[in-house]
Formats: sequence, structure tokens, C-alpha cells
Amino acid sequence: MPTVHRQDGFRFYFYSHEPNEPAHVHVDRSGASAKVWLTPVQVAVNMGYSAHELTEVLRIVRGRREKLLEEWHGFFGTQG
Repeated sequence: MPTVHRQDGFRFYFYSHEPNEPAHVHVDRSGASAKVWLTPVQVAVNMGYSAHELTEVLRIVRGRREKLLEEWHGFFGTQG
């Protein structure tokens, strides 16, 4: 599970066993977790985040989307 970014207490990471899914990032903080698609940026799964927290997660992902996609393709050896 490589961590690819940390911000405002959020941890952004990939699971190494998910290379066949569309590009996405998992986000954890304080016992809550979400899975966010990177193209387009949208929540796939939410477990415990409030609407306000999800807004913040999506803001961060949108701001770092290109870097997160680079990290995804670099880790899984796929083309972007």
C-alpha cells in the first residue's frame, strides 16, 4: 500500500492488488475511508466521511489529480 500523498491529516494511497481497476486513490483519516476515481474525479465508496469532509477530499484530489495519475501509472506500469 504505497502512500502517495498526505495532507491535512488525510492519507492518500493505492492498494497494490488493484491494477485492473480504473485509476483511483484511497483516502483515510480518523477511522473514515473513501475510494475516489481519478477520471473523472468522483467518490466511488465512502465509509464514514461527512459531506463536508468529502468536499475537502475531492478538492485535494482535484488539485493533485495529475500527480496522482502519474503515481498510479508509474506504480502499476500502465500508460496514462
